[in-house]
Amino acid sequence: MPFADLKGARIHYHLTAPSELPVLVFCNSLGTDFSMWDAQFEVFSKTFRILRYDTRGHGQSSSRPGSYTIEQLAKDLLGLLDYLNLPRVDFCSLSMGGLTGMWLGMHAPQRLHKIVLCNTALRIGTREGWNTRIETVARNGIRSIAPAAMERWFTSSFRDRFPQVAQGAQEMLLSTPADGYMACCAAIRDADFSVEDQVNSVSSIRLPTLVIAGAHDPVTTPADAHAIVGRISGSHYAELRAAHLSNIEAAAEFTMEVGRFLTA
Repeated sequence: MPFADLKGARIHYHLTAPSELPVLVFCNSLGTDFSMWDAQFEVFSKTFRILRYDTRGHGQSSSRPGSYTIEQLAKDLLGLLDYLNLPRVDFCSLSMGGLTGMWLGMHAPQRLHKIVLCNTALRIGTREGWNTRIETVARNGIRSIAPAAMERWFTSSFRDRFPQVAQGAQEMLLSTPADGYMACCAAIRDADFSVEDQVNSVSSIRLPTLVIAGAHDPVTTPADAHAIVGRISGSHYAELRAAHLSNIEAAAEFTMEVGRFLTA
């Protein structure tokens, strides 16, 4: 797999072969890598040129101690698009990736056609909660938070029916560098798009937008998704029978909803 050496980060990515098809970018969530989109990749590669990449601090992308910001993560993608000479793309993201998508919609709308924001929120969690998680990982490692993460990511019925899928997701989490995980926790902790100002205004997004929620998501609830829809004029809403990683738990329905929106 190729790498792009960008300002401050080495980004691991996969881009399908050159073609006249429109480009669709997939952006991963906290504690995953771009393989989280495997089910969507198979289907959408028939109608799109697909770009998947590991967010800074995840997968095979570079990781360093400290704190990242959502602006940094978004500018990593802009740098990658420039590196690959891709002027404008469709963008599909989940959770932390959704925060990246909102930042791009506010600050770089000229680089996007349509945005899909999945299982995300104007503000995810609380400052105290993120600080506690950072401290836990620093003290005990990522393995110490893995069981709780699986409970957030998938419903208990899904874990019972598809233990191998849940196990694969847990291995993806455990392979995430601790420094990168904690740095991205800090980025999520410090991102708050619920209070609008002249710099951050989700209401300023005018791009076609689809917001997807998981009916059983304890992290970013349907109410959180409705709050985003209420800010972005003309945006669309879909709710799936899933917890936080709805693109995996409800893969077929997720792919159908996204495909319908992107090709409309």
